[in-house]
Amino acid sequence: MKIQPLADRVIVKPVEEQEVKKGGIIIPDTAKEKPMEGEIIEVGSGRLADDGKKVDLEVKKGDRVLYGKYSGTEVAIDGQEFLIMRESDIFAVINR
Repeated sequence: MKIQPLADRVIVKPVEEQEVKKGGIIIPDTAKEKPMEGEIIEVGSGRLADDGKKVDLEVKKGDRVLYGKYSGTEVAIDGQEFLIMRESDIFAVINR
């Protein structure tokens, strides 16, 4: 991928919800909720603090994260869907 987010932004690839749940129930596309879990594909260089020093991001490329349901901006890159969001929109890192 040839895209680099700026400052404290990250690019996240949403993890699609499984189509078949436990018990064999199949969820149609129209009933699926927007995913709130994804994998970080790229990270920015960090944000500038009030004193002018650069603060590195806490998340890194490859981390699996939880984020808000309506966080970020949806973009399509090379035919794939991604989200660009600020690090502050990320709630947690899963199994680091």
